[in-house]
Amino acid sequence: MAEPIPSIPPSSADSLQAAAIHPGNGHGDEFDFTHLLEHMHDSRELEFPWGRWEIPAFPPVQIGELTLDLSVTKHVFFLFVAAVLLMVGAMTAARKMKKAHVPRGFANLMEVFVVFIRDEVALANMGPAGIRYVPFLLTTFFFILIMNLLGLFPYGATPTGNISVTAALASVAFVMIQAVAIRAQGLAHYLAHLTGGVAWWLWPIMIPIEILGLFTKPFALCMRLFANMTGGHIVILSLLGFIFIAQSVFFAPVPVLFVLGINMLEIFVAFLQAYIFTMLTAVFMGLGMPQGGQEVH
Repeated sequence: MAEPIPSIPPSSADSLQAAAIHPGNGHGDEFDFTHLLEHMHDSRELEFPWGRWEIPAFPPVQIGELTLDLSVTKHVFFLFVAAVLLMVGAMTAARKMKKAHVPRGFANLMEVFVVFIRDEVALANMGPAGIRYVPFLLTTFFFILIMNLLGLFPYGATPTGNISVTAALASVAFVMIQAVAIRAQGLAHYLAHLTGGVAWWLWPIMIPIEILGLFTKPFALCMRLFANMTGGHIVILSLLGFIFIAQSVFFAPVPVLFVLGINMLEIFVAFLQAYIFTMLTAVFMGLGMPQGGQEVH
C-alpha cells in the first residue's frame, strides 16, 4: 500500500506561497515591489510623516437591491482639497483685483490665465457667444490643474489618476457640450443633425453612428487625462524601483536624477493636460454653435 502524502502545515504552505510570489535569497532581503504602486491606488487612509490616518467610513445607502458606499476615499479627499484651494485662490485674487486697479503678485498671475482662457480658448472656438461660458472653462482648467499638481507633493495623491474622476469630469463636459448645442441650434435642429443630412433610408445606419460620435468625444477626454496622469507616476515609480533591484546605495543617485527630471516634466504635463481638456471641451462646444463651428473651420 502506498504511503500517504504528508500534509504541509499551514505556516509552511504560507511560506512557500510567499516565496513563490516574492522570490529572494532566503535571508529576508526580498522586496515587495507592489508597495511602490500604493501611491497610485485609492484607499481609505491618508499618509502623513508620523503615520497613517484612516478616513471614517459612512454606512452604505440601500436603494432597493442596490447598495451604494458613499464613504470618502483618499482621491475623494484630495478632490475636496482641490475644490477648497480653487475657491480660496479665486476669492483671494478677486479681492485683490478689486482693491487695486493694476493687479500684482498672485492676482496678476491669475489674470494671465483668465485672459488666456477667455481670448485663446473660449472666444477663439465659440466666437462672441462663448464669453458666457468662460466661467465654466476657467473652473474646469483650474480644478483639473490643482488636482494634477496635488500628486506631486509628498504624501499627496492625484485624483485625476483615478478613471472615475476623469469619467465624472468628462460627463460634465458631455452635458455642457449637448446643452450648448441645443441652446444654439434649437432642439429640432439638434435632433435633425443626427441624421447626417442623408436620405431617409440611410437613417438606420447614420443615426447610431452619430449617437456613438456624441459619446466618443467625452470618452477621449476621460481616457486621455487618466492615461497621461497615470503614465507619469508609473515612470517615476519604475525608475525608483531600480534602486531596490540594484540594492546598492552607489547606484541610487542615477535613478534619483532621472526622477527629478521626470518630476519637472510632470509639472509641465499637469499644466498641459489641464489646458488640453479645457481646449477640447471648448472646441466641442463650439462645433455645436453655428458661429463657433464656422470659426473653427
